[in-house]
Amino acid sequence: MKSMMLRQVVGVSLVGVLAVMAGCVGKGETRYLDVRTPTAAAPSPEQEPVKIVIEPFEDRRDDKTRVGQRTHLWGGATVFNVAGERPGEVIAQALADRLKNRGWRGRPWKVQVGRSADVPDADIVISGQVSEFFVTAKSRVFSTVINASNKFSVRARNVGDNSTTIRSVEGAQRTTVFWFAEGDAQELLAATLKDGIDRFVADTMVTDRALRPAH
Repeated sequence: MKSMMLRQVVGVSLVGVLAVMAGCVGKGETRYLDVRTPTAAAPSPEQEPVKIVIEPFEDRRDDKTRVGQRTHLWGGATVFNVAGERPGEVIAQALADRLKNRGWRGRPWKVQVGRSADVPDADIVISGQVSEFFVTAKSRVFSTVINASNKFSVRARNVGDNSTTIRSVEGAQRTTVFWFAEGDAQELLAATLKDGIDRFVADTMVTDRALRPAH
């Protein structure tokens, strides 16, 4: 009886190990990440009387087919991308969401994403270039190391005096998890993007309907 019970325990354990091993093999699938970070709206409902349009950022990445991948423990990979597969649009929308809810001085601003030609009365036109935006996850025995990085430039053209302000934004974050879930990669990439946008807002200011460096 004891021998039979031991064989059953070993059999169940083996099935569990095989199931884990199967889950650690990549099949070349693509998973889409949502890197939008909810931002609490400012207490005041009044928006600043300055109209801002943000154009989709230009994608200057070397590899435009993905935003990263997970390398599985027993071989193969899972590819990561953003919905729509256009990180430049995702970053522009993330910046717009941040400014509309809580931008400079913690207040909401009139912001929309689109072409500047469609908003002839805009006070500030923001555009940008993305040179790096990725997240990688490398699975090992009992852990997965996740790295996220972004690098982009933001150019603001002030329509009133035709001046410009250019800021470079870059950052990287790293974490290690025991049991990997796709949400881990999504959260780290989103956090890295949020940090970059927060620093852009902190480094700039709007005065006289124009965006200027804060220092």
